[in-house]
This record gives sequence, C-alpha cells and structure tokens, in this order.
Amino acid sequence: MESIAVDQRRDVRSDLSWPVSIWLPEANRFFNGKSVNVSKGGAFISVPMTTPVRPGHEVEINFPRTMSLAKQKGQYARIKNAKVLRVERQQMLQAGSIGIAVQFAD
Repeated sequence: MESIAVDQRRDVRSDLSWPVSIWLPEANRFFNGKSVNVSKGGAFISVPMTTPVRPGHEVEINFPRTMSLAKQKGQYARIKNAKVLRVERQQMLQAGSIGIAVQFAD
C-alpha cells in the first residue's frame, strides 16, 4: 500500500529569504534567523540550532523593512505573533540551523 502526503495549507507559499528576529519568551531573548518561505497564514524560518524552540511555543517574529518601505509605512518592522507548529532538526537548511514552521496568530 502506498501512502500519499496531503498538503493541508490554505494559503500559497512564496519563497522569501529575508532576515528575521524571533522573540522567544521562554528563553527571554531574541534569536536571529531567515525566512525560507512565507504565506498569508504562516512561515518557515531557519534559526540557529541552539534556539530552544518547541512545538506549541508562542513567538513574536520581527520582519525588518527596507528604509524606503519603512518611510512609506511609518514603521521599521512588521511584527507578527505566531505559534510554532513544527521543528525540523533532521532536515538542515544550512550547517548549524534548524527549521521552524509557524502559524501567524493575526
């Protein structure tokens, strides 16, 4: 019998490598990383392997804006609250990193 993976995403994902910082309240600090892909409902982010993140953690993601966009929007970052759905430690994106899948809260 062959199993078929079902994609449960509701929104289209776009590849986007953008610097981000993640506030992890459990560690009481920020961790710098990069987005891998983003959709309206969530994102997949690469963070350092030492980031003590687990599924279920509530995080705040800071997406910095370019200077021209910051001037237009009046803010230097887009901040999104999110819940960690999955942590991928096996599938390395680059040496020393792990991937986290998050679902945006708002």
